[in-house]
Amino acid sequence: MMYQKAVEELRMVRPDLVEPFMHALPAARATVLGRLWGAFAREPVPGVTGRRREAETLVVTLDSGGRLAASDACAQRFARIPEDFTVMGPEGPLRGPAELLAQLKSRTAAASRLAAELDNSVVNLALARAANTGGPPRLRDSADAEQAVVDGHPQHPCCRTRTGMSVAEVLAYAPEHHPVVQLALLAVPADRLQQAGTWPAELRDGDTFLVPVHPWQRDHVLVRHRDLTLTRHTLPARPLLSLRTLAPSAGLAGCHIKTALDVQVTNYRRTISPVELADGPPLSELVSAVVDKAGVGGSLRVLRELGGGAVRVDGQASASLAAMVRESTEYHLDDGEIAVPLTAVHATGAAVVAGDPVRWLADFAELVLPPVLALLSMGVALEAHGQNTLVVLRDGRPVRVLYRDLDGVRVSPRRLAACGFTLPPLEGTRAGDDMDALRTKLFGGLLSGVFSELVDVLARTRAADPGTLWETVAEAGRRVYSHLPDDGDAAAFFGDTLPLKATIAMRLAEDTGTAQWTAVPNPLAQHR
Repeated sequence: MMYQKAVEELRMVRPDLVEPFMHALPAARATVLGRLWGAFAREPVPGVTGRRREAETLVVTLDSGGRLAASDACAQRFARIPEDFTVMGPEGPLRGPAELLAQLKSRTAAASRLAAELDNSVVNLALARAANTGGPPRLRDSADAEQAVVDGHPQHPCCRTRTGMSVAEVLAYAPEHHPVVQLALLAVPADRLQQAGTWPAELRDGDTFLVPVHPWQRDHVLVRHRDLTLTRHTLPARPLLSLRTLAPSAGLAGCHIKTALDVQVTNYRRTISPVELADGPPLSELVSAVVDKAGVGGSLRVLRELGGGAVRVDGQASASLAAMVRESTEYHLDDGEIAVPLTAVHATGAAVVAGDPVRWLADFAELVLPPVLALLSMGVALEAHGQNTLVVLRDGRPVRVLYRDLDGVRVSPRRLAACGFTLPPLEGTRAGDDMDALRTKLFGGLLSGVFSELVDVLARTRAADPGTLWETVAEAGRRVYSHLPDDGDAAAFFGDTLPLKATIAMRLAEDTGTAQWTAVPNPLAQHR
């Protein structure tokens, strides 16, 4: 039903995409099905009771007594899923992800929501592929690199979920469709804005603050607040990888704008909480100070959260009517350089990589591992996954690393104090001395995500040996840890397993906002 509705919408707004969409739909459905099959293979999914391998087939048993079977290769992370992929269920082949999910016999609201999310992901993945049939585009600038990620999250079954957006809105606002978005400007009196940090002078009119509002938010949320006034001006901007963060096309030089968006993308509804708003600027200053003290600012630069504001509704800061301003990638680039999210290296088939792939990965590892491992030793764990972490390239070679989105950072007051830092007042729950939690935050994104993606794409597209690539990473890690305290971090870096976010178990949980993790084999373990 959802697929047919998408076709009907396309006939109205983009009839030229109907045929490409229909052509892309079977492969998109198979891709999401394969991702879900991978989650059944490794995550603590409620209702899955056992797994065993019979030759090249993975067999999953369910507490309902059912038995599922399909290719073990298609359950692996980053697997290339064939268009005719199916999972054999008790009553025959299962061709859609919602059909596979239904085998769990779950009657919860979370299961019903997830079924709709999976179908939505299939539709938007097919739509993205239909609109990008020419292969990886030439990247003229960093915004092009952000928009080059066609398939979305490289491991999540909900890789292209945009719950709440129509087909027309996805085409108008999503980065994979390369639009220019006109941000509305909301005129907010000073006494109605809960502010943090420094608000840009360009977004002020005397005592009135001009708060950028995403047009989807304007049409679906702001209409409920008739007492608030929009100006007659808009701010043209290009959507970046996260969809709700945009690069202004004119004005606000050196800045990106993060907007509130009541749309679910992969795991979360993308609003901006008052806690995130309040903690962004002081946390930016803290992390930047730790980077400076560690002496690693030459290879790692943090895109600071400069300021933000949320409109007060009934006296409370609204997470749905908020915006933040952060330093842009261009602020940290020299002439001839481009900033590429690490997941875009994977998404473009390593088209941005120049030279020998092993040397390239070694150069990148020497840039990213010394700063992030030193920061962890000092008490700062970055959420360094492939969207938050960018590599700056000059002629296809890595020259530095950028990190953005401080909301995912976790800090250890004890380790920070030992290095002479006093934790600033923070409203969130990001501070704590559970070092396993901090290691999970960093290694779950950097090793299970970034390096796993890079090894996969370099092995697949450049015929590089995966073992050699991981040995390169391990060598850089050993070199870094030879100069750091023996505080347990190295043992986790080279441990038998790595944490991987359990995305489907999380979506099926009663509390869908709390991250869950599963363990996967650590390729670095054999290179200790």
